[in-house]
Amino acid sequence: MSKKSLDLASGEKLWRRLCSKSGLPFSFSYGDKCYRGLSGTRNCSFTETKSETGRCGEFVATIESNLRITVKTVYCAEFGQSEYTVWFENTGKKASKPLHDVAVLDIEFPGSEPVLRGCLGDIPSHYASYENHLLNGDAYYRSDWGRATHCAFPYFDLALGKGGMLLSLGWAGTWDATFRAAEGKARVKGRTNLDFDSILLPGEKVRTALVVLMPYRGKSADNATNLWREWFMKYNLPRDREGKMLQPFSTAFFAYDSGLPNSDGSISERSYTWKPTLDRLVKEKMLTDFRWFDAGWYYDPAGKTVESDWFGSVGTWEIDRDKWPGDTLRESNEACHALGMKVLMWFEPERVSKVDDLCKYHGYKKEWSIPQDQLSIGRVITNNIGDPECRQWTLKRILKAMDESGVDMYREDNNSNPAVAWAVLDQEEEKKYGKKRRGISENKGVCGHYALWDAIIEYCRAHGKCTYVDSCASGGGRNDLESMRRGFPLMRSDADRQKSGMRLSQTTTLCRWLPFHGSCVKDSESALTPTSGRGADRYVARASYLPIYNLQEAFSRNRELDYDLMRGNFNEWKSIRHLLTKDFYALTPWRFHNDLEWWTAFAYEDSDTGESIALIFRQEEAEANRFRLKLPYAEKGRKYRLTDADSQETFEKTGEELLAGITVSIENKRESRLLRIQRLE
Repeated sequence: MSKKSLDLASGEKLWRRLCSKSGLPFSFSYGDKCYRGLSGTRNCSFTETKSETGRCGEFVATIESNLRITVKTVYCAEFGQSEYTVWFENTGKKASKPLHDVAVLDIEFPGSEPVLRGCLGDIPSHYASYENHLLNGDAYYRSDWGRATHCAFPYFDLALGKGGMLLSLGWAGTWDATFRAAEGKARVKGRTNLDFDSILLPGEKVRTALVVLMPYRGKSADNATNLWREWFMKYNLPRDREGKMLQPFSTAFFAYDSGLPNSDGSISERSYTWKPTLDRLVKEKMLTDFRWFDAGWYYDPAGKTVESDWFGSVGTWEIDRDKWPGDTLRESNEACHALGMKVLMWFEPERVSKVDDLCKYHGYKKEWSIPQDQLSIGRVITNNIGDPECRQWTLKRILKAMDESGVDMYREDNNSNPAVAWAVLDQEEEKKYGKKRRGISENKGVCGHYALWDAIIEYCRAHGKCTYVDSCASGGGRNDLESMRRGFPLMRSDADRQKSGMRLSQTTTLCRWLPFHGSCVKDSESALTPTSGRGADRYVARASYLPIYNLQEAFSRNRELDYDLMRGNFNEWKSIRHLLTKDFYALTPWRFHNDLEWWTAFAYEDSDTGESIALIFRQEEAEANRFRLKLPYAEKGRKYRLTDADSQETFEKTGEELLAGITVSIENKRESRLLRIQRLE
C-alpha cells in the first residue's frame, strides 16, 4: 500500500520526546500545584524495551507519598507512530488531594499556516467534513454525552508547513480538543473525562485516554489519511483467532422475513420463521458470512415474552422460550453453522428495565441502576458497569446467553447518554465522602466498559468464537480509537439505513479514518422496513460497497424480489471487496446528504498490485451528464487498463491522462459506473 507521506525522522524525534519526563505532552494539577509531563515529580524511573513493532516505554513517578503516576508509551517503527496512556493511582492509606485540570494532550507543533482537517461525528452531524485555517481563529470540538463519536469525532489531521500530524484521543466517554495558531506553531490541548476534579481513595486508580500521534510529510490529505488507514488496519484493528488481519464480510438480517410486526431488531423472529429464510438463501446461492440476530430475543425482567417493546424490556439476557422453545434458537444457529455461516447477537449491557423484577427474579441489586429522564430517547435506566460486581453479574448473563444460543459474535448497542448517569453517581460519591469526586464515575464506567469487552473477547477466544465485537451506540456513537482495538461498527450510523445520498456523504469522510465498517444495503421509506419490489438496485448496492455488506430483505416473503439482480450486486461486491480496505481517495468534495445536484466519486487502490476501482455516481438531481474523473494516485510514465463493469468496454490510458482527467458519461440521473483499473507493468 501507499506510504507516500511517511516521515520516520519526525516520528523518531517525537518518540524521543516521549522518552523524556519533561517532554511528555500532558499536564495536570494535584492539589494547588500544576505539572507539565513528569517534571517536578519524585523517584521518576524510565524503562525502555524492544517490541515486535518497535519500542515500549514505561515511566513510574510519585508525587508526595501516595500518588503514583505511570505513563505507558509505545513506538511503531514502521509508521513513525507513537502513543501513550497515563495512569494515576493512590498507593497510600488515606485519600489523596484533588486531581484536576487534566489535559491528556498539551503540546505545540512547529509549522506555518496550520490547517485542521477532519469530520464531525455521527448524530446529528452525519460525519460532516471540515477544514479550519487556524490563522482565522481557534477550532474547538467537544463531546459531552458520554458517547464519544456522536456530535464530534476525536480524529484529527493537523497540516503544518510541509507536513503535519495525525492524532486521535481514544476514550469512550467525554472529551474536548482545542486547536489554535500561535507564532508559527499550532497549539493543541485535548482533555478526556471532562472537568475531572476528584480525590482518589486508597487503592483507587484512574486513567486518561489513549493518545496516538503520527507525523507525516507533504500536504496531501489523501496521502496522510491513507498512511493512517494502513496503520489502522495493521496495528489498531483487532485480529481473528489465528492472529490474521480481518477480511471484509457480509451479513443477512432474517427478521424482516418473519411476516410478523417488527419494531426493530429481531423481535418478530420465532422458532418457525428462520428456516424459510435460510432455505431461500441456500436455493438462491446468497448465503452470507453472518446471520444477524438483533434486539428482542430475550424475556423481560418478569419472565414475559416481548411482543414489541424491545427497548423497554432489556436486562435479563435470557432467551425468550415462548418465541424459542427448548433449544430451538441454538438449533437455528447450528443450521447456519452447518452451511458455513456464523451468527452475531445483539446486547445492550448499559441499560436495564423493570428493576424491581430484575432484583426479585434475577439477583440484581437496585443500587446498580441509575434512573434518568432524557427527552431525546424517553425513560432510561443506566446499568452501572463501572461497579465491578454489577459488571460481573452482567458479564455472566451475556456469556450464558451466547453459550446457550451458539452465538459467534457479540454485538453491542447503547441507546442512552451515560454522562447523565455519571453525573448522578458523582453526586452520590460526594455526599458519601464529603470530598470532590467529579468525573470519577465516568472513569470507572469507561474502564469498566473496556474490561467488559476484554472479558467477552477472551471468552470468545477460548471457545472458538469471534475475537472482536460490533461497536454500536445508537449507530456510530462509540467509535473511539481504543474501542476500535476491540471491535468495529457493523453499521456506522442509524441514519444511512434508508437513502443512498446519506450513504455517499458518509463514505466520503468516514472512510478516511475508519477503514473497516459497514452500512445497510437498501433504500426505503423507513429504516425499519426492507426494500420493496425488486429490492436494492445496482445504484444502491454500489453506494453501499464497504468492507461489511449488510443485507436486509424479506428474502422468502417478497415475491417480487429479483434474485438475479441481488446476486449480481452481491457477486460484484465480492469481486472488489479485497480493495475496500486499501487506499481510499475521495474524488469529489464532501456534500450534505440531501445535496443531490452533483456527482460523487471515490476510488480504492492497492498500490502494491496496481489494482484499483473507481465508483462514480450521477446523483438524483444532477443535471450534468458528464464528469471529469481525475485519479490522483496515477503515476506518470505508466499505462493503465480500465474496464467498465457494466459495458465490459476496455481501454487504456496513460498516467498523465488519468491525472489530468478523463470524461465519464452517464446518460440518466441516479445511475452509477464502476471502473476496474489495472496498472500495467
